[in-house]
Amino acid sequence: MSEQVKHTTPSTTPSTVPSTVPSTAMGTVMNTAMNTAVNTAPRAVLRTVLRAVLRLWLLPVVLVLWEAGTRAADNPYFPPPTTIVVKMREMWLTGPANRLWLSDLAVENFPPSLARLFAGWAVAGIAGIVLGIMIGRSAPLARFVDPLVHFCRAIPPPMLLPLLLPLMNIGTQIQLTTIVFGVIWPVLLNTVDGARYVDRQHMETARVFGFSWGQRLWRVVLPSALPKIFAGLRLSLSLALILMVVSELVGSTDGIGFQLRAAERAFDPPGIWSAIVVLGLLGYLLNLAFFAIERRVLSWHRAAKQTT
Repeated sequence: MSEQVKHTTPSTTPSTVPSTVPSTAMGTVMNTAMNTAVNTAPRAVLRTVLRAVLRLWLLPVVLVLWEAGTRAADNPYFPPPTTIVVKMREMWLTGPANRLWLSDLAVENFPPSLARLFAGWAVAGIAGIVLGIMIGRSAPLARFVDPLVHFCRAIPPPMLLPLLLPLMNIGTQIQLTTIVFGVIWPVLLNTVDGARYVDRQHMETARVFGFSWGQRLWRVVLPSALPKIFAGLRLSLSLALILMVVSELVGSTDGIGFQLRAAERAFDPPGIWSAIVVLGLLGYLLNLAFFAIERRVLSWHRAAKQTT
């Protein structure tokens, strides 16, 4: 009797595994994510508002105390903030909307002042960086000019005005000279310090790779000194604003400093204070703009400090 053997072959069809999340599960995940985003967005806005309030809470307190104190004292030389704001609007903000509401007085005086400020600051910055790198990288030159630098930076720039009046024409020439002489020293000294203390290992590596003197200067010395240079430029920008006003008080026919002097001669305390507040706001905005540029340019420096 022939025996029949039945051979069974295993099934080669793989078991089906769902490769995608079911639509209901996907919808649940998306709804959860959307609800989380909707719930966290107001919280982020609230945290931002709270941080701003914590930073600026002192300002309204000071203004309220200032208003109350000046109202109680009734001193014409110390007007309340509300009077100053009204005077500021009369002087600077009575123009059309296409001119950003700037009055004719603002259009006539703001651009000359800003031009003197930025021109003097730029000239002083370029000269300070170039001379600072030369002095910082040359020990003999540093020993030679160090006494002269410290002597000149100790001279108050306004004291130069009586000396400059007989030598130069009254106007922009004297104003720019005063600004440049006063603001060059922070840039110069910070650049000298930054260029002098470059990491020796970086310089040796550049020599090993065959960098020329110009390449070492551009790729090693200048980036190493850049944080110090920006610190000097930030300080010199504030000094440039101060010296711009000082230079416009003497022999000027336009500018914010000239209007400050005109308000003083006209016995107009609110006008004096309105010019002072404008200068304070201008300095604050310039500092914010410079800080934003500095953060952008030196982002690599902060990243390197975080990794070390």
